[in-house]
Amino acid sequence: MLEVKDLIISYGKARALKGVSIEVGDGEIVALIGNNGAGKSTLLNAISGLLKPESGEVSFEGKRITHVHSEKIVRAGIVQVPEGRQIFPNLTVRENIRMGAFTRKGDLSADLDRVFTLFPRLKERINQPGGTLSGGEQQMLALARGMMAKPRLLMLDEPSLGLAPVLVDSIYETIVGIHKMGTPVLLVEQNAYLALNTANRAYVLETGRIALAGESASLLASAEVQKAYLGG
Repeated sequence: MLEVKDLIISYGKARALKGVSIEVGDGEIVALIGNNGAGKSTLLNAISGLLKPESGEVSFEGKRITHVHSEKIVRAGIVQVPEGRQIFPNLTVRENIRMGAFTRKGDLSADLDRVFTLFPRLKERINQPGGTLSGGEQQMLALARGMMAKPRLLMLDEPSLGLAPVLVDSIYETIVGIHKMGTPVLLVEQNAYLALNTANRAYVLETGRIALAGESASLLASAEVQKAYLGG
């Protein structure tokens, strides 16, 4: 479904991605783990069209999208839920959710019903300003907004960041539910144990390069991963 080949991106003289290649197949959850500054968010932003690579190629469903405008990439079906949630604090929950459908026309009622099935707590707060929600509720709102774009591939950047463990469990149950509904997921996460226990496959990104890749179970058992990311 998604194929990234030899992607190179720099910020000035600092090279953030050094020939990164990854794939996401239809029906998969694929995790991308690594420390702060490894290049994880840079890779997602490049796939979304927010950053333009110096070289390399991004293809989605067999079509090259490397230098396509970000809005067209959303219309093609790639939707990114950014790190830090980035909701609109002064808009209501309903207005925030509807912002996710800015590329679409027609009746949105069925999609709103589906979102509120996934996130019943948001329905209870539908007329509240987004900025009055708790951190966990704001993460739910960011996910709900992303789902309103009807993604063919959902990219999540650090969905557990800053949340209490009980809320992280709830968010991840929802992510698994979204996947079971038929949406492939590319998951960026610093919590390696959580990511590897959720994903089918994973890549380990270190200082702009893919250091390891494979089935999640294999990476969980890897002495290198355990030492670097799991405290083993």
